[in-house]
Amino acid sequence: MLDPFDDVYFMKRALVEAETAYEEGEIPVGAVVVIHNKIIARAHNLTERLTDVTAHAEMQAITAAANYLGGKYLQKCTLYVTLEPCQMCAGALYWSQIDRIVFGANDAQRGYGTMGTTLHPKTKIEGGVLAKESEDLLKRFFAERRNLS
Repeated sequence: MLDPFDDVYFMKRALVEAETAYEEGEIPVGAVVVIHNKIIARAHNLTERLTDVTAHAEMQAITAAANYLGGKYLQKCTLYVTLEPCQMCAGALYWSQIDRIVFGANDAQRGYGTMGTTLHPKTKIEGGVLAKESEDLLKRFFAERRNLS
């Protein structure tokens, strides 16, 4: 029998967060942190609302998950995020010792891979889960922004 709580299931939850960011005028990136098939943190970009360049979805999710767990390490956790983490977020994820990162769309300009940032050696990573849906939302957001200016 198939596990209903697979990577696609949790990435769809991250996409719900990205949609919320989109509706709020934020760059539509969403994230959830999962442990033992339970979502312990939900987040989306808040850089505009908080006027804080560090308020990326991943950073918000790391903080919420650490608060939930009562500790700074996210071992045995998986982060699902709709866009490849940037080097700032990858650095924070490195220090969190997160077990696994699953992302949707690649970020060819600012992604941690392009920037040459490394993750914790024990962190497993998988990209491309619901990449088209993640990319489409980002493209729609930026197309609308260009048409407004």
